[in-house]
Amino acid sequence: MDFYVAPNGDDTAAGAKDKPFATLTKARDASRAVPAGQAKRIVVGGGKYYDVALTLGPEDSGLTIEAAPGEKPVLYGGIALKNWEKDGDKFYAAKLPEGRDWQIRMLQVDGKLCPRARFPAEGTLTHLTAFDVPWMSTTGGGWKRKPTNEELTTLKYKPDDIGPWLEVKNAEITVYHMWDESCVGVSANNADTHVLTLAPACGHPPGAFGVKKYVLWNIREGLKTPGQWYHDRAQNRIVYVPLPGQDMGKAEAIVPTTATIVRLKGTGKDKIWGVTLRGLTLAAATVPLFAAGFAAEKFDGAVSLENAEDCVLSGLTVTRVAGHGINAKGAISGARVENCEIASCGAGGVYVGGSKSVITNNHVHDVGLFYPSAVGIYRGGKGNVVSHNEVHGCSYSAINYGGQENIIEDNVLYDCMKVLHDGAAIYVFGAKNCILRRNLARDITDTGGYGASAYYLDEQSEGCIVEKNLSLRVGWPSHNHMARKNTIRDNVFIVLGDAKITFPRSSEHVFERNVLYAKGKITITNPDGVTTWSKNLFFTGAGKIEGVKLKDYSGVGTVPGAPGDTVVGDPLFVDWEKGDYRYKPESPALKLGLEPVDVSKVGRVQN
Repeated sequence: MDFYVAPNGDDTAAGAKDKPFATLTKARDASRAVPAGQAKRIVVGGGKYYDVALTLGPEDSGLTIEAAPGEKPVLYGGIALKNWEKDGDKFYAAKLPEGRDWQIRMLQVDGKLCPRARFPAEGTLTHLTAFDVPWMSTTGGGWKRKPTNEELTTLKYKPDDIGPWLEVKNAEITVYHMWDESCVGVSANNADTHVLTLAPACGHPPGAFGVKKYVLWNIREGLKTPGQWYHDRAQNRIVYVPLPGQDMGKAEAIVPTTATIVRLKGTGKDKIWGVTLRGLTLAAATVPLFAAGFAAEKFDGAVSLENAEDCVLSGLTVTRVAGHGINAKGAISGARVENCEIASCGAGGVYVGGSKSVITNNHVHDVGLFYPSAVGIYRGGKGNVVSHNEVHGCSYSAINYGGQENIIEDNVLYDCMKVLHDGAAIYVFGAKNCILRRNLARDITDTGGYGASAYYLDEQSEGCIVEKNLSLRVGWPSHNHMARKNTIRDNVFIVLGDAKITFPRSSEHVFERNVLYAKGKITITNPDGVTTWSKNLFFTGAGKIEGVKLKDYSGVGTVPGAPGDTVVGDPLFVDWEKGDYRYKPESPALKLGLEPVDVSKVGRVQN
């Protein structure tokens, strides 16, 4: 049974190809009359659909919703905002319709995601709040002492940074932490004591980890450049600075009305299964105001799966949303996300895990635009495969995927870790028997704090294999923290400056048959974390290799020279700068029996 939907359709029509419905909701309701076990499909015609918030339940199992052949339907989780009027010399304003609880944290104008009003215009402000309680590690229980509510809701600022001009009804604030952030509201500003009261509470206290950075959003004082906007809650309107030559009488502005555009929702006892979404574009979705935590994981996605089995998301484009592109929660099994483009997201890209799920051949880019702890591909679980994805333009890690027996292979990852610290191109936490294989991580800049690396096995990761990967122009190729019994082998790490590989509070690692080429010096932190050093080839342009012994995280001495039977010499690549990682005939790598790394098939596969 096929049901058709078109922008010029009519919900009183039959839903046939020549008499389509106007809304997906009507088509869904009609499809529920199809007898159980019979195939059913909704075919969506090209064009724009507004104010879409479609929920599918267990009774919709087996349904396919797909674009009509050769057509491009766009589902907006919002409405078009019209009737723009001048507001001063530079600004335009448009009233929001009454009767809705507006939670607007993104704006699309003429197909572009517009930046919110920001103070300061660039960089961050520095606050004066201190929180000196030690962090005991995530698996160690977090803070040594639980923060009080006052510590989670108070920020003291420098007197010259904020004045009585701050409109607290509009203002929102991002308080940065080490590996996440809290974006919350401002409930009060004491201009005499220079203290902001924040609501709801932050995830960590301002000043935690010694980080004292913050930014204010959604205030008129932050409107500095064309394309910016803010939600004036006091007057129930959007204020916008047009781009040069932009005619607001003709511009299409979309404000979000929902956080999720298409939701697949089962229950613990009654799963939704066998649903396919194919060829659709989804845009314009918002998020609520609360501290979403690490990876902004408390947010939902424009596409949401909950308690779902064997559902397929294929050829979707999810773009210009305030939250995650795709998010899955609850009991998830057999999900497949393939050939999708997830771009321009305020939070993360693809957040799908569970068991036996496959995330493959997707292009995830420009994520974490509003919530920098967000990740390109995130979750974990057991027996999942993350392969052939291209992920870049990330404020934090490109892939964060822990759990058991997961395979992360043939991905190309670059330009990540742009804002936060303590992450990597591929980061896994508490991973057991996972494989990181044939990935290419390149061009990652360490911006300070706890740093940024290529391949990172974190707390309680055990029995994992990191093999046949390439790290290119990343100063910290391999980081292993509180991990044990992992094997790092047959990788090539190329560093243009100083290089480091690290094993703090780690033990019983195997590090074998790896090539580490550094134009600067090489530092190995806690070399005793490795039990077996075998047939590695190191090159240092600075002529210096040094091990640093640790007690907890403090250096207590150095050991000169390469560990184990490591050979020191130039691997003599044919031309690594042009992507040829083969070895010349006289290379010492060939004498060690090392095979060149092959990343010719990483990234997306053209269908």
